[in-house]
Amino acid sequence: MNNNREIIAILRERIPSFECVKGCHDCCGPVTTSSEEMSRLPVKTNAEHEAALDEWNCVHLGPNGCKVYEERPLICRVFGTTPNMPCPNGCRPEEMIDSKTERQIHHYIANTRQVLV
Repeated sequence: MNNNREIIAILRERIPSFECVKGCHDCCGPVTTSSEEMSRLPVKTNAEHEAALDEWNCVHLGPNGCKVYEERPLICRVFGTTPNMPCPNGCRPEEMIDSKTERQIHHYIANTRQVLV
């Protein structure tokens, strides 16, 4: 894995998907993400960020859920796919994320500049 864009793409492919409870947004609190992932998301104003933080929500959470679901950061994608970050509603993929990929995701997060979403 050479650059951050390649790393993100490879890690995203390895994260299993699953169906959430309709209307749930328990994993949509304020999170940090890499500058690379942030550059793929729509720019929000300071006022929008502050309003979301006041509610302990993500700035990209809309009335019908995540407005950037296809581009959501790795930390959002891994939520519910590992016993270390379980879904409070018990939702999960058929097969949980493998421990090697989970370690690689956390290594990427720990070793990149993180910004508040």
